[in-house]
Amino acid sequence: WSMRSAKLNMMGTTRENRMNTALAEIPIIDIDTHFTEPKDLWLQRAPSKLRDVAPRIELNADGKQQWVVEDLALGPPGFCVIDKQGAKTYGTFSLDSFEAMTEAATLPEARLASMDELGLDVQILYPNILGFAGSRIMQVKDTEVRNFCVTAYNDAVADLQSEGKGRLYPQALLPFWDLDLAVQELERCDDELSLTGFTMTDAPEQWQLPYLHDHFWDPLWSVAQERRLPVNFHIGSGTSLPAWKGLGNNRSLAAVSTMMFMNNMRCLTNLIFSGLLDRFPSLKFVSVESGVGWLPFMLEACEYQMDENLVDRGGLELRPMEYFKRQIYASFWFEKRSIAHTVDVLGNGNIMFETDFPHPTCLYPGVRDHVEACLGDQDRQTQENILFRTAADVYRIALNN
Repeated sequence: WSMRSAKLNMMGTTRENRMNTALAEIPIIDIDTHFTEPKDLWLQRAPSKLRDVAPRIELNADGKQQWVVEDLALGPPGFCVIDKQGAKTYGTFSLDSFEAMTEAATLPEARLASMDELGLDVQILYPNILGFAGSRIMQVKDTEVRNFCVTAYNDAVADLQSEGKGRLYPQALLPFWDLDLAVQELERCDDELSLTGFTMTDAPEQWQLPYLHDHFWDPLWSVAQERRLPVNFHIGSGTSLPAWKGLGNNRSLAAVSTMMFMNNMRCLTNLIFSGLLDRFPSLKFVSVESGVGWLPFMLEACEYQMDENLVDRGGLELRPMEYFKRQIYASFWFEKRSIAHTVDVLGNGNIMFETDFPHPTCLYPGVRDHVEACLGDQDRQTQENILFRTAADVYRIALNN
């Protein structure tokens, strides 16, 4: 495997708020941001027979822009709440049009300028409109259209990575509904596109596919492990618990956004007890945008349940905490008070930092101030591991400085 190159420069006086502390000099790899797919991403890559059904922007009955594929409405243009002037809009799921959004959501040069302003050196990027692991397009009836949506997306983000000056690293989508194609696409994304990881649904059983620990998936896990490509479980990529009816749009959004974290608890707990980690001991799994404060409780519960319910670990080779420290990672953004406790319990080797830019609950602006508030009292090694060293290892980003 080959390390991808990134310049993690000590940006000094260009850092947001120009904080005069040693912490301000530490580079940051932001491991969860989103790419607002441009209007013509699929149309300009579509063969003539698919142009009328490929993802495209149309106006809905209210005159607002929405993505449409075939005759299926996928949603608003980008889940972006940062406007053209760089201000964050609260209380909405997305701005109504591309024209209202910051260009940093879509254009690489504008994204890099925004990163400089915020004090961020590198960003990992995830998709939007197809679903964070492509699950949104499972409703597309024509598998040729569905497969095209994925391959065209990967081609586009490879171009984005090339234009990102070693600072933008999008994660691949896979056609998980067809295992052979998924394996081929993962190999292509590594060999030809140089993408550094992929995003995966945590609940393939929703579409009558085997659970993730079934040997059915072993060819995919084997290729990923061999090539050192991390598996990213982004919240909202599988099961989602609904809010109670009658809460209203904003309170429902707040409730569902909170409950999504617990879906990743479900995923990691099953992963730990599944036996999959024994078969693929060097494959890295990342819980993305899930926060980290719940992890000490989850792992303590797993340890307790192992002792109470399993004899000789139920045939598993390791204990839950050992599995976690060996090959599971997670990221946080809004948390402050819980970070010190989490580091105390889990250590500093499996926690990474993110902003979720430019989504509704993203950490924006004031990124460096927040870093100071949640990590200022930690030792230098912990700060460096959380802010860039662990992410550089997981996503194979070379540290030039």
